[in-house]
Parts: sequence; structure tokens; C-alpha cells
Amino acid sequence: MHLEQVAGMEWLSPDVIRMVLKSERLVSSAKPGQFLNVRCGDSYRAYLRRPISICDVNRESGTADIVFQVRGAGTELLAGVKPGEFVDVMGPLGNPFKPVQPGGSMVVVGGGIGSFPLLLLLRTMPEVRRKALLGFRSHEAVVLEEAFASNSERLEIATDDGSHGQAGFATNLLERCLEQEKPDCVYVCGPLPMMKAAVGICMHHDVAVQVSMEQRMGCGVGACLVCACKTRDGEGFAYTHVCREGPVFDGREIVFD
Repeated sequence: MHLEQVAGMEWLSPDVIRMVLKSERLVSSAKPGQFLNVRCGDSYRAYLRRPISICDVNRESGTADIVFQVRGAGTELLAGVKPGEFVDVMGPLGNPFKPVQPGGSMVVVGGGIGSFPLLLLLRTMPEVRRKALLGFRSHEAVVLEEAFASNSERLEIATDDGSHGQAGFATNLLERCLEQEKPDCVYVCGPLPMMKAAVGICMHHDVAVQVSMEQRMGCGVGACLVCACKTRDGEGFAYTHVCREGPVFDGREIVFD
């Protein structure tokens, strides 16, 4: 556990906020796909820590960003933290994404708030041809568009209602993309139905796929069973800790119910 100082708080949308942590420790150790288990406050309303993906790091300023949606008591408390105050974090935790080889190609597919861990992945692989496909509910929900655009050679956005970019879903963009080219790997993070569909598309086109699972967590270190997910085990399945064995998995290993 570490106390990290908050260097900045920025609302990216009406319910999404970026917290900037001043931490050379995180900057030097964080890998794409890892997360922090953050204590949201002393209130009984937020007894358990909240797992939040590391979105970005800035070596020049010595800061690391986490971005989260305010959707409950814990994140509401966390959104009230002021610059200069400290937050109690565990991490970086979890296994990161596996990179493709320099000179290769990659596609990231993000759904809504699941897009956030994919930004650091793009930033850390400038020697790879990068395409980003993002899906949001509407124009008002689109966040970090400029950051994704500046860290990829091509960015495409889809919205459910067609108010920004193309009408449809990120998986529609992925289907069209794989019909035209075959990247070395597709990286996916977002709602479970979206990830299930994306993995199915990748398997149909025989493309490697990695997914970052988003699960509720208790301890964040594998001591409890709160974050268990189903993974393939021979002809059957086993329960696997997302916090310890994940959150990144080979998409073909996940049993999507």
C-alpha cells in the first residue's frame, strides 16, 4: 500500500473524471493493462477498495493517470478528492498486455469506460502500426478522443445513436477492419457482451486476441473469490482470479456465459 499525491482532477464528461497522481514509482513500474486498487475514503459506504485501470503515464511530469466513471458511493467519494491530497493505493497489480513485435500491427477495441487501459498500451508501442476502434453511447460520452488519435495511426469511433462518428458499435468497426486486414493482435476491453462479440469476430478471422476483464474485486491480490471468472480447462472450465491471473487474458481462454 502506498500514499500517492493527487496532482490534478479533471472532469472529462458529466460522469467521468481523470485523477492525476504524482508518482515516480508508478511511472517507472506501471505496465499497460495493470490496475490500482484504490481506497476511496474512510466511510462505511466504501469499505472495499475499487480497482481502476492505469490509463496513462507521463515520464516528463512524473505522473500517472487513472480515469473512472462516478457510478456509486465509492467513486463518488473518490471524485471529491482535491489536488494536493493523498490517496491510498495498492499496485500496480495484475498481469499486463503482451506486446506485438516491433514492426508489427495491432488493433485496440474499447467500449465506453473500458477504453481507458488501452491508451497506455498504444503509447508504449510507437514502433507498431496502431489502429484504435472505440464505441460510446453518444457524443456526450466520448472521452479522450484526442489522446487516442495522437497515439494511433487511425482512430475510428462509433456511437449507439450515431451522434458522433459512425452509427453502431465498436464490434461493427472491428468486423469491417478484419475483413480488410489481419493485424498481429487485437486488444479488447469493455462490457462483457461487447468483448464476447469481439472475441468471436477475432476467432472467425483467426486473429490473436487479448482481453482485459473488468470484474468486481474484494482484496485485489487473489485471497478472496469475488473476481473469479470462467476460463477453459480441457473439455470443461475452471474459475480463475481476475486480479491475480488477469486482468489480461488470451480471449480464447475466457468462457463467456
